[in-house]
Parts: sequence; C-alpha cells; structure tokens
Amino acid sequence: MRTRGTLRLATRGSALARRQAALVKEALEDRRYEVELVTVETTGDQIRDELIHRLGKTGAFVRELDERVLDGDVDGAIHSMKDMPTEQPRELVTAAVPERGRPGDVLVTPDGTTLEDLPEGATVGTSSLRRRAQLLSERPDLEVEPLRGNVDTRLEKLLAPALQAEHQERSEADKERKGNAGREAQSASDSASGQSPRADEDFEPEYDRTVDEWFDGLSELEKQALGREVETEYDAIVLAQAGLERSGLAHYVDPQELPVQTFVPAPGQGALAVTATDGETAREIQSVIDHPRSRVETTVERTLLAELGGGCIAPIGIYAVVQGEYVHATVQAFDRDGEESVQASRDLPIETHADAAREFAADLADRGAADLIERAREEAEDEDEEVGPGGPVGGEVDEA
Repeated sequence: MRTRGTLRLATRGSALARRQAALVKEALEDRRYEVELVTVETTGDQIRDELIHRLGKTGAFVRELDERVLDGDVDGAIHSMKDMPTEQPRELVTAAVPERGRPGDVLVTPDGTTLEDLPEGATVGTSSLRRRAQLLSERPDLEVEPLRGNVDTRLEKLLAPALQAEHQERSEADKERKGNAGREAQSASDSASGQSPRADEDFEPEYDRTVDEWFDGLSELEKQALGREVETEYDAIVLAQAGLERSGLAHYVDPQELPVQTFVPAPGQGALAVTATDGETAREIQSVIDHPRSRVETTVERTLLAELGGGCIAPIGIYAVVQGEYVHATVQAFDRDGEESVQASRDLPIETHADAAREFAADLADRGAADLIERAREEAEDEDEEVGPGGPVGGEVDEA
C-alpha cells in the first residue's frame, strides 16, 4: 500500500539489517522516492539460542517481513538474499536485486592469523553447515564450534578472552605499581627517621598506561567484549565479507579473505533483495534500483539450489559470475564433516541462464550431489531438525 507517495519497506531490526536497508533507501531516494523503513522483529531474531540450520524452512528471518507485504501494511521488504527460501508465495516477486556486495567469506582472528597458520586443533566458530564442511575439508584438525549472533556479537565472542586476560594482567600490574609506590614512600620515611632503608627488588612496570587509561582507549566493540561472558574460546571465526563491511566493524579487526574457489559462498551471499507483490510498485522498484548482472548471477545460484533441493540441511556452496556471454557457475556439495564432496564448474549461456542452471543441477545430482543431500537430510531428521527443499540456504540463514 502506497501512502502519500511514500514507499514503506520492512526490514529486520539488527544493526546490519538496518544498514543494508539504508543502502536501499538511499538508492531509491537518489531517484526522488520518499522511503520509510518499518522495523519488524522476526522469529529468527527472537530465537537467539537456536542454531541457524535448526530454524528450518520457516524462513526465520524472512517470513514475517513478507507477511507484512502480503497484508498490505508495507509496500515491500528488504532481505539478505541468502536468507530467502527458494520458494516464495505466488503473489510475491523479487522486485529488485541491487548491486551485489562482496560475495565471499573472511576468517577473523584477534591478530590477523591466516587459516594456514592457525595452530593445530584451533577452535573456529560458525553456525553454517557449509562453512563447517569447507573448513574441515581444508583443515581436518580444526575444532569447529557453533557460533551465532549479530556481527558485533560474534566479534565480541572472539575478542573477549584475550581482552579479559590483558585486563587481568594490567590490573595486577597496577596493584604492583601501587604497592611499589607505597614501599618507596616507606623507604623514604625510614631514611628520614634514621632507619635503614628496606631492600626491595627493582620494579619495572610492564605497561606504560594504567588499566583505566587502557580501558578508556578501547573501542566500543572492545569494551563490550570485555564484559561478555565467555563460554567457548574461539581462535577464529568465519563471517561473510559483505556483512562485516556493511556492519562498519571491519576496521576493528584484520580479516583474511578466503578464496571463493575453495570456500564457495552461499547462494545469494552479499546480495540484497526487495520483495513486493506483483504489480506497479514492484515494477517501479525494479526500474530504479535493480542491477541486471547481480540478478542474473543470483538467479543462477538460487535456481541451482532449488533444483538440487539442499534447502537448509545440506552444506552447499554455489557461486556464479557473469563473464561476457556466459555465467561461470561453481558448485560444492559436501557431507557434514567435509570428507566427501561433489564439486564442479560450468559456463552457462547468459541468454538461457536459468534453463542451463537446471541442466547443470541435474548433472550434479547424477554425479552424487543428490546422494550427499539425501544423507544430510536423513541426519537432520535423526536430530529432529525441521527440513525441506524450500528452506533457507544451506544452513546459512543469518546475516553474516
């Protein structure tokens, strides 16, 4: 429903979701549209202690936003495309796919360590089945532990142990400094009274700032991390590069890019989508902010996912990039421990990219991808997980 010429667009309420929605808002406002963002709390935002892939085909971060569109409360909804189920209500269309951000993943450590240089048995955090399988395929020695939360929450969980240890060390150094100052004062008093000064070891302060001065110099992210309760000590975590950059937090850490050839991204990763009911408003939005190349690439990725039927229960990476008259598509399908995989690339004619993607998916299924996906489905059912081919992308239903 349009209200006095203003486009009302629904968005999740997380900091990253609002930043991404602001990008869409600015793009529309540059074309002289008035835009109002409407914040909606979704099921995925409310269930904070549940692993992403366990949220299943309900579209935990998507459904409530699209329901507001279908009810006519808003004109459209802004999503991270990788959160979106491959099946949509018939009345809805993807009105626009703005220009895609960086599609890959990054490894984040407290000190910028690369994946190759992580110590043997290092603990890496991610709730993505795909990232888990890819990490274990490259480094079977790693301990991959669940990690959920917004980008800032994940970074705080990573940074907390080292910051808390440094705080403890600095606090002890402050106590020693104060104790030494007291001893020096006592020695001076003893000398003045004619008593022999007390022998004491020379004290060399380890830090040039007090603990309070050090704390005042921390970023807000680091201060939040300092107060966070630590359940799992992570040596590294894996995040979507676009999510980290859009969050405005990339400059606090030294992220290491993971190669998209090895760590094939989730379908639609880095892309946004604006959904709307099929009609004039959808056509208007498409005409002003749709990015044709990004739409073609993500269409290929989501078509492959839909045909393979991986949904939310199989570790699948799918990445497509337009190269002239072709779309170069790469697919990885793993078992959950990264020990078995089916991997392939193919150049698809851009003029028939959707049909060519379906043919590619059929070939991948015949080569064993269907068996891996079915095995993952059975494992999910054994764990009482909610499953379905229309579910979100490969355990990727999250903003980062």
